[in-house]
Amino acid sequence: MVTEILGIIIAALLSQNFILVKFYGICPFMGVSKKIDTALGMGMAVTFVMALASAACWAVNWLLVKLNITYMQTVAFILVIATLVQVVEMFLKKSIPALYKALGVFLPLITTNCAVLGVVLVNVQNNYNFLLSVLNGAAGGLGFTLAIVLFASVRERVNKADCPECFKGFPIALIAAGLLALAFMGFSGLSIS
Repeated sequence: MVTEILGIIIAALLSQNFILVKFYGICPFMGVSKKIDTALGMGMAVTFVMALASAACWAVNWLLVKLNITYMQTVAFILVIATLVQVVEMFLKKSIPALYKALGVFLPLITTNCAVLGVVLVNVQNNYNFLLSVLNGAAGGLGFTLAIVLFASVRERVNKADCPECFKGFPIALIAAGLLALAFMGFSGLSIS
């Protein structure tokens, strides 16, 4: 059991990172990674939503299996995720207005973030129990946070670098993202057995 838990954590953080290996959640990855503090805030919000969505969707999936309507999984999961994002958005608006304003349009985009739906579907495909589902959701969110914060730090540095005019801005960001993804691909053979 301990090796399974450790394997899930390492896979979600490194070898199966949702952004840099599976390429889920690219929109907020590219949009909110200009500053480290904003990227960290987005990463924490996504981690919270991923963990909660994993717990809630495990229960919804259990109900769908009992009712023999598993064909409704995707629709049900999207509704649960949208509800959770609305709760997080209202919480941030009330509690941390600066972060709410900094995240802007990308906060509601967590609803359509494929990484959140992806972690829930991975949980169902791997037949994880409740504990492993929540663990995979939280670890997947931390992997998302790791990737977006690393990229934000690279991006802050690259934006100050001297490079040809045609590469400035988004093109150099795409190149940096590709190199970071390539670095994470090096973890693909890493597994705990």
